[in-house]
Amino acid sequence: MSDAAQPTAAEVRAAAEAVKTALDRHLAAVERRSGEDDPAVYEAFNQLAAAAEAYDELLYDRYDEVTPFEIPGTEDALPPYTGPEEPHAISVLIRRDYAVAEPQRLLAQAQRVEAAEYGEGSGAEAAGTVHGALGILFGEFEPDEIASRHKEFGLEEADSTLWVTAADEPADPGEWLEAPFEQVDPQWVVCRFDVSAVFDDEVDDELDEEAGVLEDDLDLDGDEELEPLDADR
Repeated sequence: MSDAAQPTAAEVRAAAEAVKTALDRHLAAVERRSGEDDPAVYEAFNQLAAAAEAYDELLYDRYDEVTPFEIPGTEDALPPYTGPEEPHAISVLIRRDYAVAEPQRLLAQAQRVEAAEYGEGSGAEAAGTVHGALGILFGEFEPDEIASRHKEFGLEEADSTLWVTAADEPADPGEWLEAPFEQVDPQWVVCRFDVSAVFDDEVDDELDEEAGVLEDDLDLDGDEELEPLDADR
């Protein structure tokens, strides 16, 4: 890049100030959050990510330096947004995966619900199978309650994702019930939020790599002996 095309020092400084402002806004939104999926927090997160990315680019162009931060984004997961600037409706698509870690606990909880609903000795046997127990529990409890109490039901959390998609207008009643998750245009996804153990694994791998570098630097292979400290010093 030629010197003429490089950003000025003032532009880099302004970008750094924008990051500071975005940090303050993000913290304020987190402190005021109204729930797990507070849209204000997500908006502040996206603004912070955009400000950090802009600063990182200017810093590199001007000084050939980078920041130590990596903002998890969705650029690789979603194409550029091409939906309406002011959507008149949205759809929220949620997928949560669970492993049936303790089937007996799952069955016991379903049997309690079934007994409370029909009474002891009613002859209802839906809670006697895993798929029947799942039907009872998900029919009795809201998905968010199951998510917060999954261990009580013998379930173990796996990956989950939430997509917010834009729409020109709300769908007609019953329009998509037969195929609720089809015909989703990725370019109309406003935002998505993923939770996966793979992200934790990546962090663990990075920590292991850093620990390995530290061991190499310290030469902790046992081949050399440490010299005793000089007591006269």
